Amino acid sequence: MSNTMVEMHFDGACLGNPGPGGWACLIERDGQETLLTGAEAQTTNNRMELSAAIAGLASLDDDTTVLLHGDSQYVLKGIDEWLDGWKRRGWKRAGNKRVENADLWRVVDGHRARLKITTKWVRGHAGHEQNERCDQAAKAAAEEVAGNGGA
Repeated sequence: MSNTMVEMHFDGACLGNPGPGGWACLIERDGQETLLTGAEAQTTNNRMELSAAIAGLASLDDDTTVLLHGDSQYVLKGIDEWLDGWKRRGWKRAGNKRVENADLWRVVDGHRARLKITTKWVRGHAGHEQNERCDQAAKAAAEEVAGNGGA
């Protein structure tokens, strides 16, 4: 069990939507930084944003306190406002429409049950150092999987 406090920054990128995508997650813990990245050949921006958050959350021990920074209202509002309602309605949104990316949201929900997550929205492309680093790393991962080299 852990009592650790971790700050996590995440971002996703897609070349086209859908298209080749990449994600990045920067974890700051005990004065150390860890950058995780990944990519998929055919995906969406929302899936990459979720994948970035999931990768970071998956790397943490149970009971870790996490301050999750991101520019994705989709991910942050999903965690804070929408997930409980989706679950109560059998993974349906208002109007009985299915929840998009429910496979990934279920994984997020599992991490939410074992971690203490607080979210913080940051404005994208506004000079926030860690968000910019994640954005650049996510784009580089997307370009690499697309065969365009990298950043």
